[in-house]
Amino acid sequence: MKPIVEYNDYRAYMADFYEERKRISAFTWREFARMAGFTSPSYLKLVCDGKSSLSRVTMNRVAVAMGLVGYEIEYFEAMVNFGNAQKDGAKKAYLDQMVAISAANKVRVIDEDAFEYYESWKNQVIRELAPMMPGATLGEVVKTCCQKVSAPEVRKSLKFLEKAGFLKRTGENVYEQTDKAVTGSKEALPLAIRMMHREMGQLGIQSIDEFSPQERNVSGVTLGVNQEGYEEIVRELDACRKKVISIAARCGKLDQVYRLNLQFFPLSKKVKAKVEE
Repeated sequence: MKPIVEYNDYRAYMADFYEERKRISAFTWREFARMAGFTSPSYLKLVCDGKSSLSRVTMNRVAVAMGLVGYEIEYFEAMVNFGNAQKDGAKKAYLDQMVAISAANKVRVIDEDAFEYYESWKNQVIRELAPMMPGATLGEVVKTCCQKVSAPEVRKSLKFLEKAGFLKRTGENVYEQTDKAVTGSKEALPLAIRMMHREMGQLGIQSIDEFSPQERNVSGVTLGVNQEGYEEIVRELDACRKKVISIAARCGKLDQVYRLNLQFFPLSKKVKAKVEE
């Protein structure tokens, strides 16, 4: 069974624990529940199936029943809180706790790279900018960024991007992009991307005042649709985004980094149809 820090879904960890025990012995959900002090023989199966959740009171009992000790119990409890949290801010706080626990014990959380990559606009911009500026000093990169950034922050970003495999250094201050994609679990990656969208959305708002209409394109339309129309428009937006990526891929010598935000969101609740009498 994989080390606990290779998980961020406590249900998946519990399910793998059960399957591992069942593989080597006559282990049952009833036995698992009894070990954790539950009267319901199916409770932990319901948890693993996503039909119920562990609580702050019960998660320690389950951790002990699975034989976890020391930092493993702390990590499991943080993972339960991460999985149960409803708000992104709380989720990020618990993920940070998981990362801190793993770092203190010389192990690494599997989704750490994804969160660090999306945590700030700096990593995404510098990943694009560094290969355009072979031999550039940190100060030159700082001056080229439109948003405020310091030389130590650029150095930190470059170090992370190289360590995580997003950039490859081929010479003194010379970098090239790799084909590595940003990957993560179904729990953590959407959270990281939502946080990135918030930050990029704020930069989009700032661009209205910071750049002339010749340097940026901001437009929009307010319209009424139904569910079928919404889905068709989303397909068109997806096709447009892919075409934009294709155009950028055909560019020759690159000289600037841009961000495209596609935003299509509701401005009202759904209107219920009136029932004719």
